[in-house]
Amino acid sequence: MAVSVACCCFSFLNAPVKLQPSPLCFVAASSPRAKLNPENLKRLTVRVKEEQDCNNDGGGTQTMSAFKSSFGSKKDKKDSSHPSSDLRNDPAKIHDASFLDAVVKVYCTHTAPDYSLPWQKQRQFTSTGSAFMIGDGKLLTNAHCVEHDTQVKVKRRGDDRKYVAKVLLRGVDCDIALLSVESEDFWKGAEPLRLGHLPRLQDSVTVVGYPLGGDTISVTKGVVSRIEVTSYAHGSSDLLGIQIDAAINPGNSGGPAFNDQGECIGVAFQVYRSEETENIGYVIPTTVVSHFLTDYERNGKYTGYPCLGVLLQKLENPALRECLKVPTNEGVLVRRVEPTSDASKVLKEGDVIVSFDDLRVGCEGTVPFRSSERIAFRYLISQKFAGDIVELGIIRAGEPKKVQVVLRPRVHLVPYHIDGGQPSYIIIAGLVFTPLSEPLIEEECEDTIGLKLLTKARYSVARFRGEQIVILSQVLANEVNIGYEDMNNQQVLKFNGTHIRNIHHLAHLIDMCKDKYLVFEFEDNYVAVLEREASNSASLCILKDYGIPSERSADLRDPYVDPVDDTQALNQGFGDSPVSNLEIGFDGLVWA
Repeated sequence: MAVSVACCCFSFLNAPVKLQPSPLCFVAASSPRAKLNPENLKRLTVRVKEEQDCNNDGGGTQTMSAFKSSFGSKKDKKDSSHPSSDLRNDPAKIHDASFLDAVVKVYCTHTAPDYSLPWQKQRQFTSTGSAFMIGDGKLLTNAHCVEHDTQVKVKRRGDDRKYVAKVLLRGVDCDIALLSVESEDFWKGAEPLRLGHLPRLQDSVTVVGYPLGGDTISVTKGVVSRIEVTSYAHGSSDLLGIQIDAAINPGNSGGPAFNDQGECIGVAFQVYRSEETENIGYVIPTTVVSHFLTDYERNGKYTGYPCLGVLLQKLENPALRECLKVPTNEGVLVRRVEPTSDASKVLKEGDVIVSFDDLRVGCEGTVPFRSSERIAFRYLISQKFAGDIVELGIIRAGEPKKVQVVLRPRVHLVPYHIDGGQPSYIIIAGLVFTPLSEPLIEEECEDTIGLKLLTKARYSVARFRGEQIVILSQVLANEVNIGYEDMNNQQVLKFNGTHIRNIHHLAHLIDMCKDKYLVFEFEDNYVAVLEREASNSASLCILKDYGIPSERSADLRDPYVDPVDDTQALNQGFGDSPVSNLEIGFDGLVWA
């Protein structure tokens, strides 16, 4: 059985890096970040120009121009004195190339949350990875290399001193993080890398980093095998990726990949392993790096990649197209629209999307890419930013229409990562409530979570922004909760007859309750009842007995704001199709 495994940074000492149930896997983090001035970031942003030409048959072609950045001018690129200019003539000289000095080793100490015991942290562990200089005192690496970081240090090639680094910006979905080092000594004689254009198939590529097997810098060579929309393990997202056959090993993550001109064409971040394949590695292209930096420049923070929020079916079958009154061999069928997306206001199930910003969409869900290639339709969405407005050409009941949709980041009912790092929780008379999340499922194991919760996690979309699946994770035994000690990992649906919208809503309902009894209604029609005054009296004793600092997480002390704008959303049922492309076993369906 084939298994895709992320090339995460090499971890050692106290704990191994955990693997998630998805085909590509990582650890996720959040930590206090230093502020980064967006004006300074403008000099870091790689400008990407896209030119679209139309053929006589109406099909579009899309050409990527070369990337330009402040890291190197055209004059620099033509300067024959630059070591990288000799690589095309003599690749053996790569060990003398000055751009290797811009690649550094990353040492990170991680302290991940304990999702089963959400009031505490897990035991810390350490890992190593790679990073590289991009100018203005900044380094670029993978987000998974510095997730849940408590300390980050970097070391330059040929130096025995480690320097403290700060995580300025982290993009979980694109697996990129921006670091800074304040020490002036670290930057003496440093030359940032130049970012190159998107490569072509069979272009030579050199991967540089600090993988396991030694302490010094490592260089491996290969070629570009494929360029397509790829599943990103760390962010559980689908973005443009470069597949290469150069060896990538744990510790290479965050290191640059170079072309023959010594330009950085991307960031090494994951590999695919199975018994049938070998030497399949993946690189984050500079288009994604540019999007990451531009996002922060525009918004003053990282907002993430937007989505359309629709489940699409390919229209390869002629009878299906004829039934839908689609006159040409193009278009994709809308099978489901997420209630939290702006597309729910203008798109309906049964609509056929035939164009995206006037670029025609093929019946296999692909669009023209560069001069003679095609790529998945969702690539066009990934080129946009949160808040961008796109124009869709659709066919509805045989009638062509034009509609506009605002793109927003996707709302996950069961999140893959926890914002703020530490999970929310509240303890009532020893009953521990927390939101269901993928890290919790991973930590508890699927057998412990149960089939019903797993089904909801895999097949349910959020009905409104802010919705969560709140579960009773465990019961801290005390005489006040006798009879409930064995309850664990069960969804709580109602409190005193009111549907629970999220963990903050539950805390609010409990705080406002003046009734004699606290009545919790769970899945499978199970009911737990506590006497309110007795529960309040026992809380301090329970916290003391179990060494818990607080009966709730800090975020639940803030005033509660109702997230529901439309009360009808509460009455919508759960879906019947997977919420992730990783869960769809049929090639004919895909989330955009």
